[in-house]
Amino acid sequence: MNRPDFSNIKSGTEFNHWYWLKEEMIEICKQAGLPVTGRKFDLRDRIMFALDNNGKIKPQSKKKKVLSSFNWSKSQLTLETVITDNISFGPNFRRFMAGQIGNKFQCHSDFMDWVKSNEGKTLEDAVLKWLELESRKDDPSFRRGIADNNMYSQYIRDFLDDNPRQNLKNVRKFWLLKKQLPSEDGFIRYEKSDLDLIKNH
Repeated sequence: MNRPDFSNIKSGTEFNHWYWLKEEMIEICKQAGLPVTGRKFDLRDRIMFALDNNGKIKPQSKKKKVLSSFNWSKSQLTLETVITDNISFGPNFRRFMAGQIGNKFQCHSDFMDWVKSNEGKTLEDAVLKWLELESRKDDPSFRRGIADNNMYSQYIRDFLDDNPRQNLKNVRKFWLLKKQLPSEDGFIRYEKSDLDLIKNH
């Protein structure tokens, strides 16, 4: 069963049965007069709402009001600088952190999530937290988490965990076949039965 053209899809539930690239959803939003900004999940929800509500635009939730006016891009940063609700991870912040930690510093998602959720702590706390997070690499069993919307990376990891003798090139073939199939919620997840996909093609 092949994915239908978008023009033939009549409901949000039907749309959500299929895998869509972000680029495809941006184009759908353009043609439907819907906003094109946001994450992949935002676009999906926007399209589903429009399909179920005669093309209407989904109301946006109110953003949390930013209280701080601290200029993260131009202010001189020190270890005593307090993390504010308008924290920015731009060049100024990254230069400061690299100056404290060295060229090995990377602004990875685990660290940024911690900083954004620890308003009121200082950049000294942030440096210590980065070093703590980095130390996990010494644990052979450690693996960095994969974001929910990164279905491709999660599929590849799960497939190789279950089939360690497969190589990445072959696993990509399974991914390409799997993403053409419908699912309950539009998510592509590895299943043992995926090994039969190539046999059926």
